[in-house]
Amino acid sequence: MNLSKSYEFFQPEMCKERIHIIGCGAIGSTVAENLVRFGLTKITLYDFDYVEPHNIANQMFRQTDIGKLKIEALADMLYDINPEIKKDLKLVDKGYVNQKLSGYVFLCVDNIDLRREIASKCKGNTFVKAMFDFRMRLTDAQHYAADWNNRKMVEDFLNSMAFSHDEAKAETPVSACNITLSVVPTVRAIVAYGVSNFINFAKGGSIRKLILMDAFGHTVDAF
Repeated sequence: MNLSKSYEFFQPEMCKERIHIIGCGAIGSTVAENLVRFGLTKITLYDFDYVEPHNIANQMFRQTDIGKLKIEALADMLYDINPEIKKDLKLVDKGYVNQKLSGYVFLCVDNIDLRREIASKCKGNTFVKAMFDFRMRLTDAQHYAADWNNRKMVEDFLNSMAFSHDEAKAETPVSACNITLSVVPTVRAIVAYGVSNFINFAKGGSIRKLILMDAFGHTVDAF
């Protein structure tokens, strides 16, 4: 893959550890596409779901992907971007079921209970370098992250998840037909901030533990 546009800024060999993307819907599929365009190849995708027609509006998938497993459809797109990823890309079609994690973990499932469970189980896992979490409504979104060697940051990360999936659903905008509303500018914007947070950290910089943004209000705060 020709990385002449980005290589002086970020060399993929700076990231030697595996990247785990748990959930390959709107956020996860977009995170994967961003990372692969940086030349990163040691990626594991977790998802058991299939592409449905309503996924096309805010996820990376195409009409021709409808009916396919999300991880398989996403893998095909990633192969088209960088064929070199084939030797390193791993697919887990059962989703996350207590697999051992290491390196960098992107929590992209749409269930806060599962994200909290994963983060809690990894609390003492010294093989994890950092975790990145995303939460999104319609126009606004939040990105949380933690350097896993920083105990205070890990505690803050876990404390940010002190609510239930049902409580999260109650705050999520839905249509008159009870379909969760989501628009692609919000997805792309929060993923851009999350991926840039990861890239800065992989380059040896500090990590931002919280980024708040509104894609249509044109506001952003980072802490």
